Amino acid sequence: MRRIASLLAIAFALWGSAASAQRPVSVDSLLAEHWRWVLAGSPQLATTLGVRTYDRQLGDLTLAHFDQRAREAEGFLGRFDQLDTMRLTPPERVTLAILRRDLAEQVEGNRFGQRAVLFTTYYGWWTGFADIGERHPFRDPADYEAYVARLAAFPAYNRGGIATTRVALREGYAQPCAPLEGFDRTISGVTAPPPDSSRFMAPFARRPSFYAEGDWSALRARALAAVRDSVYPAYDALLRFYRAEYAPRCRQVAGVSATPNGLAYYAYRLRSETTTRMTPDEVFALGQREVARIGRAMDSLARGAGYADRTAWAEALRRDPRYYATTPAGLLAAAAWEAKRIEGEMPRFFGRLPRLPFTVKPIPDAIAPGTTTAYYGGGSLEGARAGTYWVNTSKLDQRPLYELPALTAHEAVPGHHQQISIGREMELPPVRRYGVAFAAFTEGWGLYAERLAEDMGIYDTPEKMFGHLSYEMWRACRIVVDPGIHAKGWTRDQAIAFMLANTGLTRANVEAEVNRYITWPGQASAYKIGELKIRELRARAESRLGAKFDVRAFHDAVLENGAVPLDVLEGLVDAWIARQLAGAAPAGR
Repeated sequence: MRRIASLLAIAFALWGSAASAQRPVSVDSLLAEHWRWVLAGSPQLATTLGVRTYDRQLGDLTLAHFDQRAREAEGFLGRFDQLDTMRLTPPERVTLAILRRDLAEQVEGNRFGQRAVLFTTYYGWWTGFADIGERHPFRDPADYEAYVARLAAFPAYNRGGIATTRVALREGYAQPCAPLEGFDRTISGVTAPPPDSSRFMAPFARRPSFYAEGDWSALRARALAAVRDSVYPAYDALLRFYRAEYAPRCRQVAGVSATPNGLAYYAYRLRSETTTRMTPDEVFALGQREVARIGRAMDSLARGAGYADRTAWAEALRRDPRYYATTPAGLLAAAAWEAKRIEGEMPRFFGRLPRLPFTVKPIPDAIAPGTTTAYYGGGSLEGARAGTYWVNTSKLDQRPLYELPALTAHEAVPGHHQQISIGREMELPPVRRYGVAFAAFTEGWGLYAERLAEDMGIYDTPEKMFGHLSYEMWRACRIVVDPGIHAKGWTRDQAIAFMLANTGLTRANVEAEVNRYITWPGQASAYKIGELKIRELRARAESRLGAKFDVRAFHDAVLENGAVPLDVLEGLVDAWIARQLAGAAPAGR
């Protein structure tokens, strides 16, 4: 990786040089063609970006479609390989490296039978569709017509998902049983309200000025008919399938290694999520070292607070009602307050702040009990949607307020909202702004942002600092638990016990997290590995630049290229360091 980074650094150091007058014209056209292909496969993304070609479509969940997309990805790979890279600009080489990695992983992933696994405890096609009213733009009559068409299209989309999931069952790729306890509520909860008061009808709560009363009433009636006659019956069919066919045939062993070719699949997932070639054993060993290091810091803090160790303090904090909101509104207000506190510190640490705002909302009731503490949903200036910091307001006695500063730093600012919004506002090819996300970078930045909140002075009580360290320990435990489950045969109970023994997280949070790791192999390992790389690069910049180091410029340099693999990030930062030492002006991307 270091050799690749060094080569990239050499290329980036020449970033500002003039492009060859003979550079092939086909580069831009090929990138444009690829982007059209991406949007054709992601019709809802296309709509949010103002591309109206696919407004009435939802996508395709059939294996035949997956195979077609994999063949097309392979075709693009061959065409990208034919480009004369020596005649490309350094920014184009970065784009090419990113796209080649992304396309190659699509092709490789489609060779595994696990491609038929379409849901985890964190997401599924029906939970995503339940949010369509939040993501869809409503700026003109065409938007409303497209929304109603998509409601009517859900049954066919859902049938494709069920058909593919039947294949997963037949071929031995069912999800494990234990994480799926009560999982049917993620389906039944969506249709619990009557159709006219469902989430799908929320966009029709207020008549926009460009509709006359009669036209609005007719449109609303068509939407309600689509919800009642198309959407709800499709959810009912999914629920019957899940209860009658899927749940009785879930697997007993937690690790994906229990599925056909499972160890090879897990190794692929680790490479994909971490953008490294680390093996499960290497990830596991790194996790153990990090757990030991952070544990020492937590024990020291606990002793300073008058407790024997972190376990004793965590138990006391869990029982103290002062650290828990008593209403969902109270928790949301506390989250919003933490977000505004952090926003006040942002100009000290960033030279570039996003134009797009974000809001704070509760995670929908249908999925809240089984999902994680919070997550972020990206917005879009083109789609006229703010970013959203989604907060879990279920099980309030399991959501300690002293963890909110770290949680907010990760999901909102300076974490995902800052990183995603800045990446989308830069002058980058569209596929890099919207189409490719590398978890090691995005989640690594989120965890780095939690550490940055310490520099901002946000953890201003011992309890908040303990919450921060507990969250860092949580991510360190992930890179023990994830390979432990999927490569070393750990059980769910082992994983839960390890997390409870080493973090200050409540049992409800731990169980939801472990369920996620079990059903989504490899993804949880990206966080800590990405964060450690960003911290390593900052330490390198501080050491080499000395008095020339500007933390605001460093953060801008990390984010200005959007989400990139870790080896590419290392090359970009090394080139930035070289330019700072030379006193050069910033180069283009």
